[in-house]
Amino acid sequence: MAKTKTRIKQPAIAAAQDRAEVTAHIRRIGDLQREVKRLETEAGDKKAAIEEEYAALAAPYCQEILALSESVAAYCEAHKDELTEQGKTKTVDFVTGLVKWRIRPPSVKVTGVAAVLAWLKDKTAYAQFVRTKHEIDKDAILNQKERFADGQVPGIKIVSGVEDFVIEPTEQELAGV
Repeated sequence: MAKTKTRIKQPAIAAAQDRAEVTAHIRRIGDLQREVKRLETEAGDKKAAIEEEYAALAAPYCQEILALSESVAAYCEAHKDELTEQGKTKTVDFVTGLVKWRIRPPSVKVTGVAAVLAWLKDKTAYAQFVRTKHEIDKDAILNQKERFADGQVPGIKIVSGVEDFVIEPTEQELAGV
């Protein structure tokens, strides 16, 4: 038995019938956009107030956590050899939680990037530590798009003539505000 395709009919879009109706629709779009912006602002204000309220409630707990953490760290540092069995372990189990000593991996910190780059480039023995980044210059391609218009270079395609439809309701400013 052959399966028949089921088509879901999309509702037809009610197109505006004249310029007056388009003008009214654009005005309504502007009204709705302003209402959305007002609601977003109101939500942001409420969110900021809630965050501020709960940050104030959490502050004493955070201060106590910091004080307790410093106390635990001071004890553990004072008794590190005993706790780590002379450095054999880096983790200590205190039943209620673990204490760990971890060495961060090495990292490079650079201050004065321009001066460091100039120095490394100048010294040939250190030039290998300067990375040269190769990338396609799209602006140069657009300036000479006739050389690429017919697909002469595989993977490069000039895209032009794409049209976007934009509705921008006018914003009215109140005088003196």
